[in-house]
Amino acid sequence: MSDVSRKRILVIDDAALVRTYYRAALEARGFVVEEALNGLEGLEKLLLEPFDLAIVDVNMPRMDGMTFLQTLRAKELPVSGIPVLVTSTEAKAQDLAAARRAGANYYLVKPISQEMLAEYAAMFCGAPR
Repeated sequence: MSDVSRKRILVIDDAALVRTYYRAALEARGFVVEEALNGLEGLEKLLLEPFDLAIVDVNMPRMDGMTFLQTLRAKELPVSGIPVLVTSTEAKAQDLAAARRAGANYYLVKPISQEMLAEYAAMFCGAPR
Protein backbone atom coordinates (compact mmCIF):
# COMPACT_ATOMS: atom_id res chain seq x y z
CA MET A 1 0.00 0.00 0.00
CA SER A 2 2.97 2.33 -0.67
CA ASP A 3 3.54 5.32 1.64
CA VAL A 4 -0.13 5.79 2.54
CA SER A 5 0.34 3.64 5.63
CA ARG A 6 2.72 6.24 7.05
CA LYS A 7 0.36 9.18 6.48
CA ARG A 8 -1.29 10.37 9.67
CA ILE A 9 -4.67 12.08 9.74
CA LEU A 10 -6.30 13.85 12.68
CA VAL A 11 -10.11 13.78 12.57
CA ILE A 12 -11.64 16.54 14.71
CA ASP A 13 -15.38 16.16 15.20
CA ASP A 14 -17.62 16.04 18.27
CA ALA A 15 -19.88 13.35 16.77
CA ALA A 16 -18.68 9.82 17.56
CA LEU A 17 -20.59 8.40 14.59
CA VAL A 18 -18.85 10.79 12.18
CA ARG A 19 -15.43 10.00 13.63
CA THR A 20 -16.11 6.27 13.29
CA TYR A 21 -17.30 6.70 9.70
CA TYR A 22 -14.24 8.77 8.75
CA ARG A 23 -11.88 6.39 10.55
CA ALA A 24 -13.31 3.39 8.67
CA ALA A 25 -12.92 5.14 5.30
CA LEU A 26 -9.39 6.34 5.97
CA GLU A 27 -8.03 3.22 7.64
CA ALA A 28 -9.41 1.13 4.77
CA ARG A 29 -7.08 3.16 2.54
CA GLY A 30 -4.15 2.56 4.87
CA PHE A 31 -4.01 5.89 6.71
CA VAL A 32 -3.22 6.10 10.41
CA VAL A 33 -6.10 7.95 12.10
CA GLU A 34 -6.28 9.76 15.42
CA GLU A 35 -9.33 11.55 16.78
CA ALA A 36 -10.12 14.71 18.72
CA LEU A 37 -13.49 15.77 20.11
CA ASN A 38 -13.15 19.51 19.46
CA GLY A 39 -10.76 22.15 18.14
CA LEU A 40 -9.00 22.65 21.46
CA GLU A 41 -8.19 18.96 21.77
CA GLY A 42 -7.21 18.96 18.09
CA LEU A 43 -4.69 21.76 18.62
CA GLU A 44 -3.20 19.94 21.60
CA LYS A 45 -2.76 16.74 19.58
CA LEU A 46 -1.21 18.62 16.65
CA LEU A 47 1.37 20.12 18.98
CA LEU A 48 2.25 16.73 20.46
CA GLU A 49 2.40 14.53 17.35
CA PRO A 50 3.07 15.02 13.64
CA PHE A 51 0.12 14.75 11.26
CA ASP A 52 -0.11 15.04 7.48
CA LEU A 53 -3.72 16.29 7.40
CA ALA A 54 -6.44 17.52 9.74
CA ILE A 55 -10.11 16.99 8.94
CA VAL A 56 -12.22 19.33 11.04
CA ASP A 57 -15.94 19.85 11.56
CA VAL A 58 -17.27 23.40 11.83
CA ASN A 59 -19.80 23.10 14.66
CA MET A 60 -18.29 21.74 17.87
CA PRO A 61 -18.33 22.66 21.58
CA ARG A 62 -15.37 24.27 23.41
CA MET A 63 -13.64 25.33 20.17
CA ASP A 64 -15.39 25.22 16.81
CA GLY A 65 -13.72 24.47 13.50
CA MET A 66 -13.35 28.10 12.40
CA THR A 67 -11.73 29.13 15.68
CA PHE A 68 -9.47 26.09 15.43
CA LEU A 69 -8.39 27.16 11.93
CA GLN A 70 -7.86 30.81 12.88
CA THR A 71 -5.81 29.80 15.92
CA LEU A 72 -3.78 27.25 13.98
CA ARG A 73 -2.99 29.63 11.13
CA ALA A 74 -2.27 32.63 13.39
CA LYS A 75 0.42 30.89 15.40
CA GLU A 76 3.96 30.68 14.14
CA LEU A 77 4.36 27.02 14.92
CA PRO A 78 5.72 24.15 12.83
CA VAL A 79 2.18 22.74 12.57
CA SER A 80 0.61 25.97 11.27
CA GLY A 81 1.02 24.89 7.66
CA ILE A 82 -0.69 21.50 7.94
CA PRO A 83 -3.39 21.01 5.29
CA VAL A 84 -6.89 21.27 6.77
CA LEU A 85 -10.01 19.84 5.18
CA VAL A 86 -13.19 21.36 6.64
CA THR A 87 -16.41 19.34 6.71
CA SER A 88 -19.83 20.74 7.53
CA THR A 89 -23.54 20.48 6.89
CA GLU A 90 -23.47 24.22 6.17
CA ALA A 91 -23.55 24.62 2.38
CA LYS A 92 -23.95 28.35 1.71
CA ALA A 93 -21.36 30.33 -0.23
CA GLN A 94 -20.68 32.45 2.86
CA ASP A 95 -19.78 29.29 4.82
CA LEU A 96 -17.23 28.30 2.22
CA ALA A 97 -15.86 31.86 2.13
CA ALA A 98 -15.56 31.95 5.92
CA ALA A 99 -13.64 28.66 5.91
CA ARG A 100 -11.25 29.96 3.25
CA ARG A 101 -10.68 33.19 5.19
CA ALA A 102 -9.94 31.13 8.29
CA GLY A 103 -7.33 29.11 6.40
CA ALA A 104 -9.07 25.97 5.13
CA ASN A 105 -7.46 24.19 2.21
CA TYR A 106 -10.77 22.72 1.12
CA TYR A 107 -14.41 22.51 2.23
CA LEU A 108 -16.64 19.45 1.87
CA VAL A 109 -20.36 19.47 2.60
CA LYS A 110 -21.76 16.54 4.61
CA PRO A 111 -22.80 13.89 3.93
CA ILE A 112 -19.51 12.83 2.38
CA SER A 113 -19.04 9.41 0.83
CA GLN A 114 -16.21 7.33 2.23
CA GLU A 115 -14.68 7.14 -1.24
CA MET A 116 -14.67 10.92 -1.64
CA LEU A 117 -13.18 11.45 1.81
CA ALA A 118 -10.39 8.96 1.10
CA GLU A 119 -9.67 10.56 -2.29
CA TYR A 120 -9.34 14.05 -0.83
CA ALA A 121 -7.21 12.73 2.03
CA ALA A 122 -4.88 11.04 -0.45
CA MET A 123 -4.67 14.23 -2.52
CA PHE A 124 -3.82 16.46 0.46
CA CYS A 125 -1.35 13.94 1.88
CA GLY A 126 0.43 13.57 -1.44
CA ALA A 127 -0.37 9.87 -1.40
CA PRO A 128 -1.14 7.74 -4.46
CA ARG A 129 -4.87 7.66 -5.16
